[in-house]
Amino acid sequence: MDQELLEKVMNQVKAELGAGATPAATVAPAASAPAAAPSMKGDATGISKALGRTEFVGTSIGDTIGLVIASVDPMLKDAMKLGKFRSIGIIGGRTGAGPQIMAVDDAVKATNTEIISVELPRDTKGGAGHGSLILIGAEDVSDARRAVETALQVLPKYFGDVYGNDAGHLEFQYSARASYCLEKALGAKFGKAFGMTCAGPAAIGVVLADTAVKAANVEVVGYSSPGNGGTSFSNEVILCFSGDSGAVRQAVKAAIEVGKKLLGALGDEPKSTTTPYI
Repeated sequence: MDQELLEKVMNQVKAELGAGATPAATVAPAASAPAAAPSMKGDATGISKALGRTEFVGTSIGDTIGLVIASVDPMLKDAMKLGKFRSIGIIGGRTGAGPQIMAVDDAVKATNTEIISVELPRDTKGGAGHGSLILIGAEDVSDARRAVETALQVLPKYFGDVYGNDAGHLEFQYSARASYCLEKALGAKFGKAFGMTCAGPAAIGVVLADTAVKAANVEVVGYSSPGNGGTSFSNEVILCFSGDSGAVRQAVKAAIEVGKKLLGALGDEPKSTTTPYI
């Protein structure tokens, strides 16, 4: 992919994400004032050089860290099943798997990189869901770093339709055009609209799955529950589906309405983690 095309795709992704996904400007401190210690956690972009390590790229929401390795040791490369790649980008989070997958999906659209693997560890810091471990392959480490930076920058957007209270959580995702990460991780149809519903406790997730497929003409591409595969025995049910863009969005929005009511019956009104985008 030539540089002109890469820049065109990157600009398109940034335009879709809006102002909230653009990197924060770097401002040099005034000469008379000491520089404040840079924050490595909690900022929207998560891009920080505070550690002084070449592997470190930054952090973002969901206790997510972004790292790169310029050249993985040959013995470890084979054990990790990296294939042709020696340079890799790494995205790992304690909370949320869907948001990280969506963010990396945007990143591979905008960079010359490929998805090596997506794993969903049992985590959510003791909650009902997953964490995430995503490996991104690149011929050049600069491409891997750019992909990780992009994913960290857009990640807060995809926590917008993650809702929670003390009893559990709801997660909803939508993409007008699924790319390689969604295809590899969740069975999405490449280039097609994609939707996802997820809830823990799993009982609510079953109802949301039924609600979504009844609300619009969509095609189910994946159904995961605690014991049938697709989850790390988490207390969740996850439905993934494709179809016409309008139908997929309609199905997701119908599930959001029902899910918030059902989870709210177990506790306080579920609140968005950031700002809803669907």
